[in-house]
Amino acid sequence: MSKICQITGKQAMGGCNVSHSKRRTKRSFDVNLFRRKFYWVERDVWIELNVSAAGLRTINKIGLDAALKQAAEKGYLY
Repeated sequence: MSKICQITGKQAMGGCNVSHSKRRTKRSFDVNLFRRKFYWVERDVWIELNVSAAGLRTINKIGLDAALKQAAEKGYLY
């Protein structure tokens, strides 16, 4: 499973470690992902999602059903 949030679509970014002498080496900035189970009331079923911290806040703000519809429209669910 790749490190992509299924609600917001956030994924790992590339960047550089910069030492004191300004030497640059490649690194990746991973997403703050969690594997969480949610109870989907509309369908009466438990679902398991890879969700970032921002995705959890989105679900708390607009609700699970609306967040899943929004993610499906944008193509983030797999």
